[in-house]
Amino acid sequence: MPNLNLIEKAFFLKTTHLFENLDLDLLLSVGDRMESMSFRPQESIFQIHQEANQLYFILSGQIDVLDESGKLTCQLRLGDYFGDESLLNRKRRGYSAVSGTSTELLALSRSNLLKIFTEYPTVALVLLEAYALNTPFRTRSPG
Repeated sequence: MPNLNLIEKAFFLKTTHLFENLDLDLLLSVGDRMESMSFRPQESIFQIHQEANQLYFILSGQIDVLDESGKLTCQLRLGDYFGDESLLNRKRRGYSAVSGTSTELLALSRSNLLKIFTEYPTVALVLLEAYALNTPFRTRSPG
């Protein structure tokens, strides 16, 4: 699936869990700011502790997520996304991502994501909803 055109990017994004509830018009704007990337097997996408500057969506292939010791913690496939947690909180990457196979990705930079949030607040709400669904209750200290 290399080098998708804008309409193909929008339709792909519509199939992802993160963006499935957005209108295609909005997804065209998001897709227009995304970059296609290709990786060979065992090629590093990013390393643990690296500064976060992109969010990735898997078009094809497999991504291996590795912990600090290099141990495989999970594998991601078509339609999965990763890199978002550090991108939004400005912390350094908490894991490494390596292509397990030949892999095609769509990448969205932090600067483009922030522009999208400014122009289309609905996208920011969709991301907040996704995180709210996946965030466990946090205990609060009395204070």
